[in-house]
Amino acid sequence: MENTILVIDDDSSLLELIQYNLEKNGYNTIIASNGHTGLKVFFDGRPDLVILDIAMPKMDGFQVCERIRELSDTPIIMLTALGREEDIIKGFDLGADDYLTKPFRVGELMARVKATLRRAASKPTETSDVSYTDNYLTVDLNAHRVLVQDTPVKLTPTEYKLLALLITNKGHLLEFRQILEQVWGFEYVDDLDYLRVYIWHLRKKIEPDSKNPIYFLNELNLGYRFEPQN
Repeated sequence: MENTILVIDDDSSLLELIQYNLEKNGYNTIIASNGHTGLKVFFDGRPDLVILDIAMPKMDGFQVCERIRELSDTPIIMLTALGREEDIIKGFDLGADDYLTKPFRVGELMARVKATLRRAASKPTETSDVSYTDNYLTVDLNAHRVLVQDTPVKLTPTEYKLLALLITNKGHLLEFRQILEQVWGFEYVDDLDYLRVYIWHLRKKIEPDSKNPIYFLNELNLGYRFEPQN
């Protein structure tokens, strides 16, 4: 069955270009030229993926992303002409799954679309050791539940996938490229910035002190390790 992709951008020329190339690659495409219309189309059509521009008038991409994330885990790729690290981090913090900085090559966008849809469709790896608990943190991978001091913690799908990989291999160093390939896909093995941002998010949401982590450790600048505290 064809995947349906919603593209929200106020640049009509870019909107048409993206729509043409998505449909050329076999995707069913719906478009919206502003955030308000985009949200209505999203909740009416329930697409499999959203491509969302940040810089739009009245309701920008950050606001649209936040509204979508309140009710849905549909993957979101954000388009930004800003290129500033704080804007990229803000997008990830609101629940975006990926981003591209304008101008971008159409082939790069198509590769990101394919990889993002593949991640969304992938099943979690089965494991016999699917939980972790100590006096501060509880993670139940079967129930998709994370508690910090008995308070539920909301994670994005990508944050959860990264946490599950680290906890499944707790106490063992996973190299950067290994993590990137297993969580994001082979297209991302050199995109270390993705991994750093998501580790930063996990530390912010889970660590007692995100500036002095005890769970998510960087080992000799080779990779990351989840360190059990029980």
